[in-house]
Amino acid sequence: MFVLDKIPSDEAVGGTPALPGDDPQQALRVRAAWIYYVEGRTQNEVAQILGLSRVAVTRLLADAKRRREVSISVTADLAELVALERTLEARYTLKRAIVAPFCAGGDPTRVVAAAAGAHVSALLGSAATVGVGWGRTLYEMLAYLEPRPLPDMQVISFLGGISEAKRFNPAEFAWRFAELFDAEGFLVPAPAIVDSRETRHALVEHCGLDQIFQRAEACDMALLSCAGISSLTTSYRIGHVSEAERLALIEAGAVGDILYNFIDRDGDVVRHPVNERAMSVSLKRLRRIKDRILISGGPEKVDIMRATLKSVEPTTLITDEQTAKALAAGECVTL
Repeated sequence: MFVLDKIPSDEAVGGTPALPGDDPQQALRVRAAWIYYVEGRTQNEVAQILGLSRVAVTRLLADAKRRREVSISVTADLAELVALERTLEARYTLKRAIVAPFCAGGDPTRVVAAAAGAHVSALLGSAATVGVGWGRTLYEMLAYLEPRPLPDMQVISFLGGISEAKRFNPAEFAWRFAELFDAEGFLVPAPAIVDSRETRHALVEHCGLDQIFQRAEACDMALLSCAGISSLTTSYRIGHVSEAERLALIEAGAVGDILYNFIDRDGDVVRHPVNERAMSVSLKRLRRIKDRILISGGPEKVDIMRATLKSVEPTTLITDEQTAKALAAGECVTL
């Protein structure tokens, strides 16, 4: 077994203890050590799981030993998180699960946003095309991204806008995200929800919006969040969905939405007029995007997150410790 010691190592350069934040490779070493020593995989298997060369894995394991991160017992708090991440990856067929430490009680939005900001910053590169959803967690993530010019990068909003000048406006979020990287932005020039199915059809077919949705489908990466329906989340606070519609959606079996695609516990879109009026990328198109990153957390979102994992099949999940435990245990939460 291995240990990720909370006490700074004495083996830092010059004998000065190394702080955890000073070593960006620590998380990768821990994952490699866990898979190799605890799960008993071969180095070739570890390399395949982590997307590295076998030589890189060998170096990571050797470095973990040198830093005394490998021992005969697991004593560090982060070791439990690694085990939880591996459980989620296996259960939901994820390429990567990232679980942010978080004690029970309170709002996990900030810790999830911080973990997402670090991960997304490391993934972004020049000429990437990134599609973005919206919500409070994604908005909070902006503060944790690493701004830098990325030539030829494009950012595409997955959802129409709202008339109120609020910070949770999907167009506002997409614009701010693009601005951090001097990227070109593409917005959906329509309300998030229109008045009828006929209006949506006319906008998509005759006003060029389908070209934007087709462009969204070709994204390299999708940054997504989801919203539960049992509490007053972002969507309902700004009045897009009335209380009567919310209750009708619950009666139809909805547990929440992804980009105003309201789905049931099995991840299927429910039969309700709201789903026919949403100006957003469909779940079918979302599933065609290569890397789909679900960024969300909180007890009120466990049911919709589980449904989203079935429906969109994210490649990466970023959440908090308590939500991860509920997802791993298969618990349903009804508020």
